[in-house]
Amino acid sequence: MSLAREITYAEAINEALSAALERDESVFLLGEDIGAYGGAFKVTSGLLQRFGPERVIDTPISEAAIVGAATGASLLGLKPVAEIMYMDFLPISMDQLVTHAAKLHFMSGGQLKPGFVLRTQYSLGRAHGSQHSEFLPSWFLQAPGLKVVAPSTPYDAKGLLNSSLKEECPVLFIESAMLYKSKGEVPHGYYEVPLGKAELKREGKDVTVVAISRMVQEAIDAAGKLSTRGIELEVVDPMTLQPLDVKTIVQSVMKTGRLIVAADDMKTGGFGAEVAASVYEHAFEHLKAPLRRVCSPDMPVPFAPPLEKEYMPSSQKLVEAATSLMEW
Repeated sequence: MSLAREITYAEAINEALSAALERDESVFLLGEDIGAYGGAFKVTSGLLQRFGPERVIDTPISEAAIVGAATGASLLGLKPVAEIMYMDFLPISMDQLVTHAAKLHFMSGGQLKPGFVLRTQYSLGRAHGSQHSEFLPSWFLQAPGLKVVAPSTPYDAKGLLNSSLKEECPVLFIESAMLYKSKGEVPHGYYEVPLGKAELKREGKDVTVVAISRMVQEAIDAAGKLSTRGIELEVVDPMTLQPLDVKTIVQSVMKTGRLIVAADDMKTGGFGAEVAASVYEHAFEHLKAPLRRVCSPDMPVPFAPPLEKEYMPSSQKLVEAATSLMEW
């Protein structure tokens, strides 16, 4: 692995895609506006010019067709990287992704290997309205055979995408539009971040915060504010939501005795509920206080920027939750 330099989250993904196209002729990209336009968020910018229209394919506006084509191509030995422009549109492709692609490896006794990556993003925080801002990871946690990934840093985005491209099952790769311009150190060369393994983004002794995607940085910001008050947060980033690294989360909670789950999805039936249940199963006797979920309310995302800001989980809401837990 060569020395790192600082690039954006979007550039890290573009770099991983470009390198994959260069080293493996079976890799190709497909999705709406990913070619000539360079993607709605310019993540695939320049790839059409480098690799041509047979490797970087602009598709019709049909999420079902995109995922169906990716599934079929993967069964023939190709390695598609499909893009669904907004996560809100994934339900249109549920039949292809959940009913078929996720089950084919199991149903064929391992003979079929539908290994493809399905990239998507959620735009919460960009005032894109209710139909372009939803974060729906928990919808896909009950799709056996489908892996779900949500990187929070440029380093993780490149490494997790490289690992996802090696999988023999479909991988749902969830990006946050709010992170695309965030910067971090990323090596020039090829490296992998393993799927199914969480990472401690910050060590602490008082409260465990399990945060995903955009909320990892919010948790780190909250930890900095609370440190001045003598409260030390431990920030755990699962990175892979399915399969979930329960062991690392439980070990952290056993150390701190307190848990907050921070995620942009809604509270009812959300990712936080799964983490809470896992901790209650494995570390209930270590809890010093009831857990807290810092997440979005059970309502559509408001369009007006001030209302959307109030709707969203934040570092300040994490500070308040951690402070209340320390009072037990």
